[in-house]
Amino acid sequence: MDSPNTYVSPLASRNASPEMQAIWSPQRKFSTWRRLWLALAEAQQELGLDITDAQLAELRDHLDDIDFDAAAGYEKKLRHDVMAHIHAWGDQALTARPIIHLGATSQFVVCNTELILIRDALTLVAQKTAAAIDRLGQFADEFRALPTLGFTHYQPAQPTTVGKRAALWANDLAMALEEIEHRLDVLGFRGVKGTTGTQASFLALFGTPGSSETTAEAHEKVEKLDALVTEKVGWPKDKRFVVTGQTYPRLTDALLAASLASVAAAAQKFATDVRLLANRKELEEPFEKNQIGSSAMAYKRNPMRCERICGLSRFVIGMVQTPFVTAAEQWMERTLDDSSCRRLTLPEPFLALDGVLDLLVNVTSGLVVYPETIRRNLASELPFMASENLLMAAVQKGGDRQELHEVIRVHSQAAAQRVKQEGADNDLLERLKSEPAFAGLDLGAILDPSKFVGRAPQQVDEFITRVVEPIRRRYADTLAHDPTLKV
Repeated sequence: MDSPNTYVSPLASRNASPEMQAIWSPQRKFSTWRRLWLALAEAQQELGLDITDAQLAELRDHLDDIDFDAAAGYEKKLRHDVMAHIHAWGDQALTARPIIHLGATSQFVVCNTELILIRDALTLVAQKTAAAIDRLGQFADEFRALPTLGFTHYQPAQPTTVGKRAALWANDLAMALEEIEHRLDVLGFRGVKGTTGTQASFLALFGTPGSSETTAEAHEKVEKLDALVTEKVGWPKDKRFVVTGQTYPRLTDALLAASLASVAAAAQKFATDVRLLANRKELEEPFEKNQIGSSAMAYKRNPMRCERICGLSRFVIGMVQTPFVTAAEQWMERTLDDSSCRRLTLPEPFLALDGVLDLLVNVTSGLVVYPETIRRNLASELPFMASENLLMAAVQKGGDRQELHEVIRVHSQAAAQRVKQEGADNDLLERLKSEPAFAGLDLGAILDPSKFVGRAPQQVDEFITRVVEPIRRRYADTLAHDPTLKV
C-alpha cells in the first residue's frame, strides 16, 4: 500500500490498466535503455569496432535486473539520469563498462525509448478502440430497426433508430481509430544520430585512427550502424527519421496528442449521449446489483461510468496544447525546457485515455435499453411530425390541401399547448378523428413509427459491412480475447 502521506496519481491508482501502466513504468523505460545500448554495441561490433563477445554476453545477462537504488545514488551525485544508469549498469557488467554508450548522446536512449513506448501504447489504444467499435457494432445490429425519437438542438426531430444512433457513435470511434493507425504507420525512429544530429561522433569512431580525414567507408558504416540499431530493436529501417537535431522532432508529440484527443472526443460524445438518454429513461449504462447511485438519494442510478469517461476525456483533450507549444519553442537543435513537462504530457494522456477506453468497452458491452419507454416518448411527439403525412393522406381522399393544413395547424397548436401547460398527453390524433375531412383514414397505419425512420436500418447494415467488419478482421486476435477491464 502506498504511504498515505505521499501523493499518488489517480491515473495510476484508479484509471489506467496494468498493461498501460507497465508500458510507462520505470522498469520498462530503463530496461529499454539497456536494450538500446546493447543493440548499439552489437551493431558496432558487427561493423568492426573492438567489442568482444564476452562484453556483449555480460550486457545481455543484466538487461532487466536494474539496481534502482544504485542508480538513484549515482543520480543524486552526478545530477544526470542517463549517466547514473550507465554507472549502475557498469557496476553489474564490469568488463563491458568501457563500451557502454560508445559515441552516443543521452537522447539516443531517451528519445528512442520514448518512441518505442509510444508505439506500444498506441497499439494498446488501437486495440481497445477496436473493441469498443466491435461492441457498438453488435449493439447497432441488434437495435437496427427500433424506432426512436431523433434530436437536433436537443429538440424532438425526425425519428431515427436506436441502432443508427449507435452506428454514429461507432463511426466517430472508427474515424479516431484511423487517426491512431495513421500515427502508428508514420511514427519514425530517431536511431543513431549523435549529439546534435550530425552523427559526427560515430563518424570519428569509424574513421582512420590518428587521421583527421573521413573516408567514404566511414560514412557508409555510420549509415549501416543507424539502420542496424533500428532493426535490432524491431523497427523497420525505412521508418527512421532522415534528419534530427539532438531529439526526434517534437512535433511528433503534438500530432500524437491530437490523435489521442480524437479518441477522447469520440468517447465523450458517446458518454454524453448516454447520460442524456438515461435522463429520458431510454438507455442506461450497466448498473451493478449492489451499486450505490447516491449517498442521500437511494433510488438514483447515476451514470458514473459515463461521467468518468467524460471527465477523463476532457483531460486528454485539454493536454493537446502543451506539446504544440513545446514543439514551437524548441531552440535550434534542442533546448532542455521540454524535458520536465514531457514527463507529464507523454504518459498521462495515454494513462487517462486507457481508463476511458476500458470504461467505454465496459459500457458498450452492457448497455441497457428500455424499448417501451422509447416507444412512449416517440409516440408523444410523432403526431406532430406526422402532420405532413396526415395532410397528404387526406388530400388523396379528396380533401382541399389548404383547408386541411389549417385544420391541422389549429389542432396541433392546441394539442401542443395542452401538453406544455397541463402536462397532458398529446391528443392531436383524437382531435383529428373528430374532423370529417380525416374520417376514414387509418391513422394507426399512417403513424407506424417504422415508416418514419427512412433507411436507418439499411444504413446500419451497410455501416457494419463497410466499416465494422474490416476493423474486426484487422483486430481479430485482440477481439478473440476480452480485455481485462478496470471499472
